[in-house]
Amino acid sequence: MRECYDRKLDLQLPAKQSAFLWGPRQCGKSTYLREKFKESIYLVLLEFDQWDCFSVRPTALGEMLQAQTPEKLRRPVVIDELQNAPNLLDEVHRLIESKLYSFVLCASSAQKLKVPGVNLLGGGAWRFHIYPLTIGEIEEFDLLTGLNSGLLPPIYGRQNYRRSLDAYVNIYLETEIYNETYVRNAQAFSRFFKAMRFFHGEILNHSSISRDCGVSNHTVRTYVKILEDTLVGYLVYPFRKPSKRTTFSSKPKFYLFDFGLANFVCGRTLDHRSTTEFGKSFEHLILTEIRAARSYLEKDFEIAF
Repeated sequence: MRECYDRKLDLQLPAKQSAFLWGPRQCGKSTYLREKFKESIYLVLLEFDQWDCFSVRPTALGEMLQAQTPEKLRRPVVIDELQNAPNLLDEVHRLIESKLYSFVLCASSAQKLKVPGVNLLGGGAWRFHIYPLTIGEIEEFDLLTGLNSGLLPPIYGRQNYRRSLDAYVNIYLETEIYNETYVRNAQAFSRFFKAMRFFHGEILNHSSISRDCGVSNHTVRTYVKILEDTLVGYLVYPFRKPSKRTTFSSKPKFYLFDFGLANFVCGRTLDHRSTTEFGKSFEHLILTEIRAARSYLEKDFEIAF
C-alpha cells in the first residue's frame, strides 16, 4: 500500500506571511510540513526538551531565532503541536511584529487556543486545514476498503486497520481529553462518547444522550463542543432558505471527521454495498470529500442537509 501521497492542500505563503494549519491527529500535517518546508527551522512541541524550554520561558524562542542565519529566517519557522504551549503565541506575535519573521503554526486541537487571553495573532495569520485523504489523492482507490479503514494516511488499507483505529480512539480519549483535563469526569465522558455512536450521522437529541450517559443536558452540549474543538467531530445544520424564518428541524447532525473511524466506533464492518449501513457511510464519504474540496479550493459555501 502506498504510504506517500500527493496532497491537494496548497499552503503557499507570500514573504512575511504567517499561517495556522489545523487538522486532526494522523491526517498528515507533520509529513506535509516537513516536505513543504524542507529548509525551514522546524520545532516540535511534543519533544520534551523543546516543550519544556518554550512553555516555561517563551522568550527563549526569540533568543534561539536570533542566533540563526538571515537566510534561514527568510523562510517560515514551523512550530508543530502548538496546542501544547499556547502561551508561546505572545512571543510569536512579538517576533512577527518586531522582527518581521513568519511562522507556520500547526495544531491538532483548538481547545487550549480558545481560552480567554490566548493570543491568536490578531487575526493576521492565514488559516489552512488538512483533512483525511481524499479519493483524488489515492491511486486505485477501493471503496469498501476505504469505508472500512477510513482515510487517515497511516491507517488506510492496512490489513490490521481495526487495531489501529482502536489505538486511535484510546489515544484520543487519553491524550486529548483525560490528560489535558478537558473534562472533570472521565467515566462520564467515556459513556457519552459510546452513546454518540447511536447519533452519528443523525439529528442530535441532547436529552436522549443525557439519559443514556447519566449527565445533564448542559454537560452533553459541553462534551459535543469538546469533540468539535479537538477536531474529532463536527456539526452539519439543516438548510434554511434566506426568506424563511423556520425550518423543519433546527437541530444539527453530528459526524466524526473520518468515516472509517465512525464505522469502527459504531461497531460496523461493511462487506457489500446493498445495506443501509453502506448508504450512511457512502453519504459520510461524500460529505468528507465536499468539506475537503471546499477548503483546498478556497471556496466559501455552506454545507447543510
